[in-house]
Amino acid sequence: MKLDRKVAIITGAAAGIGESAARLFAREGAKLVLVDVDREKLGDLVCELEQAAAMVLDIVGDVSDPAVCREAIQRTVHQYGRIDVLFNNAGIVLNGSLVECTEEEWQRTIDINLKSMYLMSRAAVPVMQGQGCGCIINMSSIAGTSGVASRGAYSVSKAGVIGLTKSLAIDFMKDGIRVNCICPATVDTPSLRQRIAAAPDPEAALRAFIARQPMGRMARPEEVAALALYLASDDSRFMTGQAIIMDGGMKL
Repeated sequence: MKLDRKVAIITGAAAGIGESAARLFAREGAKLVLVDVDREKLGDLVCELEQAAAMVLDIVGDVSDPAVCREAIQRTVHQYGRIDVLFNNAGIVLNGSLVECTEEEWQRTIDINLKSMYLMSRAAVPVMQGQGCGCIINMSSIAGTSGVASRGAYSVSKAGVIGLTKSLAIDFMKDGIRVNCICPATVDTPSLRQRIAAAPDPEAALRAFIARQPMGRMARPEEVAALALYLASDDSRFMTGQAIIMDGGMKL
């Protein structure tokens, strides 16, 4: 079991990549702290995991709120005594170029996609420093490496995640803390399916999302979760500061 007795916090845990990571980390022996704004979905997932004998602490809240982040770290340390893995996964996608983006949409995107990772990491790093070890995984995107059309604020926020990852990695490497990020192309999540359903022509939108990857399909949440497991485990103990691309050949 790759995460046996390790304590892992996952944000955005109630659906998509976060949900898949929660299930996988639990199977690999982790003690979980799951954070999400969706109380109902989070509660259903926690019940499922507890029935499978997983140790789970759930926190309902928006991780762009400093108070929620402090609570998540404090409750984790109170419950388990340590933090081994922080998976900053919460995020949103808003369409449109930077010219079309309103100030409210810009701020909401930056707050959820980037500020939340700063807040969670700022609270978790001192705990990890005290332990002499720890691992932070941030969810970026292929959009953060070179930009994606009509995803202005999103692309900027995900580029910021890469910068945050490298800054944390170099500053806290000597404390035994590793920090990496994942940059996937299109992932078949419930959030994406909702955006496709809301498009003027959902079938055309689905075809367009699939066509972006030369492999001819979207990534599955379980595939991204498997990479997160690798980064969370001791298998990747010589890796830090990396932005790992998994894009189905999109950038070839």
